[in-house]
Amino acid sequence: MSKTAWLAVLAWLLAAGGIYYVVDARMNPNRNPSSQGGEVTLQRGMDGHYRATALINGEKVEVLVDTGATGVAISSRTAERLGLNSHVAARTTTANGDAVAYITRLRSVRIGDVEAHDVAAMITPGLQGEALLGMSFLGRMDVRLFRGKMTIKQGDEAISTPTTEDF
Repeated sequence: MSKTAWLAVLAWLLAAGGIYYVVDARMNPNRNPSSQGGEVTLQRGMDGHYRATALINGEKVEVLVDTGATGVAISSRTAERLGLNSHVAARTTTANGDAVAYITRLRSVRIGDVEAHDVAAMITPGLQGEALLGMSFLGRMDVRLFRGKMTIKQGDEAISTPTTEDF
C-alpha cells in the first residue's frame, strides 16, 4: 500500500473517531455530571433523553434516567457483569409490551454526589442498553426538570422490603 493510501486511511479513521466522539458526547453529555453538596445536574441529550454514567454496586454503568419508569431495570448482560442474580420471576409491562423480569436488589446506586442503598431492581432480558434508572431510585430523591436540565437532589431514604409492588 502506498504512503498516500495509508495517509487516506489514517485520515478517514481519525474523522470517523472524531464524529463518533462528538455524537456520543451529545447523546450522553453526563459522563462526568456536575455534582456538589448532595445534588447532581444532568443535561438533556440531543435525542431528548437524560443519560448518565452511574455507579451501581461500585461499577460504572451507562443509564437512561426515566421518571416514567416504575423501577430500575438492568440488562441481562449488565446483571452478569455486576454479579447480580435472581430466581424470582415477575411479570412486567415495558414500552415493548409484557415481559418476564427477575427481581433483585442493588446494594447502591450513585450518580455524582447522589446515592441510594438497597434499591429494588429487575433484571430484564432484552433490555436495550445497560440500565434504565426509574422511580425505585428517583422516588427517593427530589427531582426537578427545567430548561433541558434534570436536577436530582439527595432525599430521605426509606428502606423498603423487596416486593413486586416496588415496580
